[in-house]
Amino acid sequence: MGRTGVEMEALTAVQVGLLTVYDMCKAADRGMVMEQIRVLEKHGGKSGDWTAEV
Repeated sequence: MGRTGVEMEALTAVQVGLLTVYDMCKAADRGMVMEQIRVLEKHGGKSGDWTAEV
């Protein structure tokens, strides 16, 4: 059984939220772009704490 970290679950939740926003706004602009979605910081877990370089 493979496990994913909480950051993968968070990224999935963000994408689902953005798809909901897209669905509500597509009448105004079907060409909108959602970008720069990434994990900035993570604490705990098997690999420990991590912070993205900005």
